[in-house]
Amino acid sequence: MTKVLTLSVALIALVVTSGCSRVRGHQGYIADATLIDAIKPGIDNRESVTRTLGRPTFAGQFDANDWYYVDRETKQLAFALPAATKQTVLRVSFDATGNVTAVTKTGIEKIASIRPMRDKTPTLGNNRSFFQELFGNIGQVGSVGQGGGTADNPDGGN
Repeated sequence: MTKVLTLSVALIALVVTSGCSRVRGHQGYIADATLIDAIKPGIDNRESVTRTLGRPTFAGQFDANDWYYVDRETKQLAFALPAATKQTVLRVSFDATGNVTAVTKTGIEKIASIRPMRDKTPTLGNNRSFFQELFGNIGQVGSVGQGGGTADNPDGGN
């Protein structure tokens, strides 16, 4: 009986702690440094880049002459959001005739960290309470010189 109980507790502990293991993931292009270094400006064109690196992850949003190859490795602990551990973005730029003009490579330093502030968006202007917003205009509407009118004179006396 003791062996069964010990085995059951060990099995339950194993199942519970298995949810805490790190999950590694890979997204996008699998970068090969040898292939990336083989792309040379002035020598290669769209066809040779496609044969060497394959189709791009995406083309430029504002300039279709830019191709991007994105490679990202992530890790995730339990139910937390995945965090990037390594990233490579390869940008291949072409001229109007389709020849390579530049090859640039960036890493994880280009990832922007955006942290929203709880459930509120900071704005410029006055920070007024609910009651100031509700009762703040009492006495302002229709007062003299403020453009408020009456039922007999809707344009305020002008």
